[in-house]
Amino acid sequence: MAGRLAVIGAGLMGSGIAQVAAQAGWTVTLRDLEQQTVDRGIRGIRTSLDRFVRKEKISEEDAAAAVARITGTTELDAAADADLVVEAVFERLDAKQDVFRALDRICGPDAVLATNTSAIPVTQIAAATGRPESVVGTHFFSPVPMMALCELVRGFKTSDATLATARAFAEGIGKTCIVVNRDIAGFVTTRLISALVVEAVRLVESGVVTPEDLDTACKLGFGHAMGPLATTDLTGVDVLLHATRNIYTDTADAKFFPPELLQRMAAAGDLGRKSGQGFYSY
Repeated sequence: MAGRLAVIGAGLMGSGIAQVAAQAGWTVTLRDLEQQTVDRGIRGIRTSLDRFVRKEKISEEDAAAAVARITGTTELDAAADADLVVEAVFERLDAKQDVFRALDRICGPDAVLATNTSAIPVTQIAAATGRPESVVGTHFFSPVPMMALCELVRGFKTSDATLATARAFAEGIGKTCIVVNRDIAGFVTTRLISALVVEAVRLVESGVVTPEDLDTACKLGFGHAMGPLATTDLTGVDVLLHATRNIYTDTADAKFFPPELLQRMAAAGDLGRKSGQGFYSY
């Protein structure tokens, strides 16, 4: 399966989705609000592909062909002829609803509209459209070219055909899928990591353990490839903060309420790897 894909959002997630789709033969339109963001996203794709070439995982010809299949734009109307659209904008309901409201107007009646949200219920995003049966969650993991999982999420009205199209797309670009049959906030993976991160931060915040020792315990005791606090730094302290807040808002479950330390770090700009400082220094 390959066709015309539009990716809305040219950040780390959006550019990663664009890259793997282009490698799989899709014709990709990568859109963001600012041209410099689009250009940065495409530069990141080239850098990623060059790394794969150096490691002899793909050929130079295949890398060049993948880049040639990607067109950058700041125009949302460029998604008009897409068979599938994947939204990968900031994790905020109003921002996503604005995008889907516009896509509903722009895209053809047979287009599948997917959201890369990690925590916001798909039903709430789909409600901004007149075609909620065509909206589905496709939660990819970062970095997309390296991570094998895609969490497919049914909204309340997502049709079987829409879910099947999303699965065919994700599997066609090399991902293994799990299906979330009811789109509770946080789905499966974000719900699990959020609960773990919240408790991990509380243990550090109260002086029980250092970040280093907590992560070591999870790696050696549970076989985790990376501890929860190192994962938070990689994903972004602000991203985990938004995820926990979204889940708490939807569930009123106290175990998801973001600890004060997490809130203060985000307010201070200690966002993890992208800022150079989080639970660790980079």
